[in-house]
Amino acid sequence: MPLSEAATERSSLDETSVDDITVLILAGGQGRRMGGVDKGWTDFVGRPLIVHVLSRVQGQAGSVLINANRSLDAYRELGVRVVEDREGGFQGPLMGIWSGLSAASTPWVMVVPCDTPALPTDLVVRLRDDMGDGDIAVAHDGERAHPVVALIRRSLVDDLGEALVGGERKIDRWYARHAWCHVDFSDQPGAFANLNSPEDKAALAKRSLDTG
Repeated sequence: MPLSEAATERSSLDETSVDDITVLILAGGQGRRMGGVDKGWTDFVGRPLIVHVLSRVQGQAGSVLINANRSLDAYRELGVRVVEDREGGFQGPLMGIWSGLSAASTPWVMVVPCDTPALPTDLVVRLRDDMGDGDIAVAHDGERAHPVVALIRRSLVDDLGEALVGGERKIDRWYARHAWCHVDFSDQPGAFANLNSPEDKAALAKRSLDTG
């Protein structure tokens, strides 16, 4: 994996505190498989998905951003800063990540999706502690990686902007340009279940009720 230019000017992750990290919740998609709804406001066992995710990540970082392109006033009422895509047209998660990296003021940004209501409460610290000297750490549940659950060095923002201008929209390909790694979360694989369809929602709700 090629090292990025950012690798030459590192701050030690061992010295990184929660105040050096911003959580970016991606809620800017079209939600096509959910019928085109704004997934952040989809009800899940009595609360909107975005509220579940906020409750899991607050306290894990110094600040929280929500990347959204609809329901902006409703997201702002949650008491966190809302960032729209810098370019319109629902161009995918890389556009949301770039918009969040551009808005953040901390050295690190923790990216999570809005449709993963059971994220680990130790997500940030484990990614931080296990990524070594890399630029990007991606959560892996023991069977597959979750590219939109990742801790990213904010100084990669210009490189990502250039990649987007060049037409790049694949997360994995952009990650491969930098020093990245997987971090093992196989002890809690269910934490990364995401709701891409009504069927996913029903299955996860049943599991939550069965274990609740």
